[in-house]
Amino acid sequence: QVQLVESGGGLVQAGGSLRVSCAASGSGVIIYVMGWYRQAPGKQRELVADITSDGITNYADSVKGRFTISRDNRDNTRNTVNLQMNSLKPEDTAVYYCNARWTTRSYWGQGTQVTVSS
Repeated sequence: QVQLVESGGGLVQAGGSLRVSCAASGSGVIIYVMGWYRQAPGKQRELVADITSDGITNYADSVKGRFTISRDNRDNTRNTVNLQMNSLKPEDTAVYYCNARWTTRSYWGQGTQVTVSS
């Protein structure tokens, strides 16, 4: 059973920083792509950033230059992904979800709230 456990998030003032992390367990493989999505109230879930097992990154235009995604996948028992968020804006407020996918499989975390006050 694959589980994604998220940590971090919280409340911060505009211009501040937060870090969210996600640890995947139970996959038995080095996960090909891990990433972060977010969903604000009344909006669709959107990609924030993702990263492949060999370090290729992809960012939404709205977060480029402010957010940095990284991961640790030294072996198939340690699949973690981190999102460092700097220069946060009120429009970054959302529930952030971790995603892990490989072949035809895709798994989601339970979500962690990030709130940026103005």
